[in-house]
Formats: sequence, structure tokens, C-alpha cells
Amino acid sequence: MGLTHDTSTPDLRGKIALVAGATRGAGRGIAVQLGAAGATVYVTGRTTAARRSEYDRPETFAETAELVTAAGGTGIAAPTDHLEPEQVRALAERIGAEQGRLDVLVNNVWGGERLFEFEKPVWEHDLDNGLRLLRLGVETHAITSHFLLPLLVRQPGGLVVEMTDGTADYNRANYRNSYFYDLVKNSVLRMAFVLAHELRPHGGTAVAVSPGWMRSEMMLDAFGVTEERWRDALTTVPHFCISESPAYVGRAVAALAGDADVARWNGRSLSSGQLAHVYDFTDLDGSRPDCWRYLVEVADAGKPADATGYR
Repeated sequence: MGLTHDTSTPDLRGKIALVAGATRGAGRGIAVQLGAAGATVYVTGRTTAARRSEYDRPETFAETAELVTAAGGTGIAAPTDHLEPEQVRALAERIGAEQGRLDVLVNNVWGGERLFEFEKPVWEHDLDNGLRLLRLGVETHAITSHFLLPLLVRQPGGLVVEMTDGTADYNRANYRNSYFYDLVKNSVLRMAFVLAHELRPHGGTAVAVSPGWMRSEMMLDAFGVTEERWRDALTTVPHFCISESPAYVGRAVAALAGDADVARWNGRSLSSGQLAHVYDFTDLDGSRPDCWRYLVEVADAGKPADATGYR
């Protein structure tokens, strides 16, 4: 992995990336960290200053593109609804015309936090919301891969990162919030496995990556805190002590994109905490949260909240 100067930041200058679903949260964190490593990053989303998605939040994908550029890369805003095949086809044609190839595809489209009903069985869960979750979390990824992968396989070395929630080991052993949520997040894990098989003959790699308990804009708002004051939430949500910023998973994806031997991970399920120890990066505060190990060994085991040894 090429490194810039004496830091653990990979050198992604000259790399072309697309972060599909980069308006906020993990998508924004990933796009900015790819930019910090010098990449040219296309960022997609639906929310503009004039029109919000059903999330009804203020963040825009154009702001993310500006943050990418400010971090040292080249951010390119590309308004796209990934449920609309013709829009995604046009996006692929644009990147092909402007760059001639795609080196990194981060499939991060989601949009379901307001739709799933926590721990409601399938017969009680709103059906329309559940089916919408499947469209947003599964269909968008399939459409995006269909149109963008022809660009990625134009030369060997392409990387696809399927973003999900939970590692394969954790999700295999645990019920994940609801029937529809569980189905979406595990489908994405399988997508990475299947794409690994299909990309291998072309010299490409596909992985699934999960952040831990991420301090997204929505999560911070839900707990009534800011990124600077996130520890204030520990009085009411003690296990939030293992949380991480969106930059952490961003650095994980950037490290993968800069690894000349990334094919060793082909088809694997990975996490930000796991990759931090492999690639020697940290979260913004200098720590290395290992959320999925913490959940198994502390939170799910019924032990008192204590992140000692886990970050």
C-alpha cells in the first residue's frame, strides 16, 4: 500500500471512485476520506438545497462533494436516484466519458432508518414500509452494480465495497432489528460474496464492510448531542462508549482502496475495527473502536458498559 509521507493515509491520487449514497453518514465519511487520500470522488444522492428526500434532513450530496475537495481530493456532485435505472445508466455514461474508467465503487445506498419498525414481527410490520426497505437497500445496489461494473472491469484492480450493518459472523448469530432490516443487511453481505466470484476473472475484488455503532448525523440528533459532545449521551446510553465517527469507516475503505494486495480480502465480510488493526489507522480521536467484538463480549453478554480494551 503506497503511503503519503509518514502517515498511514494511502496515496489514492489518480484513482477514480464513486460513493453511491454519499449525502450523510457513512457515505459522507467514506467520500471525504477517499478525498483526503487524493482520489477523485463522484458522490451521489437525492437531497439538494431546494429539495429533500423522504429523510427530510438538511445535508446535501453537493456539500459532501465540497468536503471531498476541501480534504484534498476532487469532489464531483452527481445527483442520482439509484432506484431509477436510467439515472444510473446516465451516471455510468458520465463517468465513462469524463474518466474512461472506475477504480472504486462504494455501494452505500440505504435510506431506511425511518421505515423499519424495531423488533416488530413481519405480520405486524407495515408492509409498504418493509417492501420499500427492500427496494432501497437491495434493488438500488443491484441497479448500481449492473451499470457501473462494466467501467470497473475495464482494467484489473477494481474494488467494490458493499456497505452493510453487521459482519457475517455477527449477523449469522443475531436477529437484526426486524424481518425486513435483517433481510436487507444480510442480502448485501451475500452481494459482496457473489460479486467476488464474478469479478475475480477480471482482476477485481469485492468486499462487504460494516462500520460499528456509528455517530451519524441522525444518531447524534437522536441522542441530543453533537460530535464534540457525544460522550454526554453515555448517561442514558452507556454502551454508546464504543461508538465511532463516520471518518473511521471512511479510513477503512480508503485503506482497502490503497492496498495493492486487496484481492486477499475478496468475498470477505470486514469491519472498520478489524481493518484499523490491519492497516494501522485510527478514528479521529486516535482510538481504534472494535464494536463488533465489544457487542459480543460486553453488551450482548449483559456486562456493564466499559470500552476498556475495545478502543
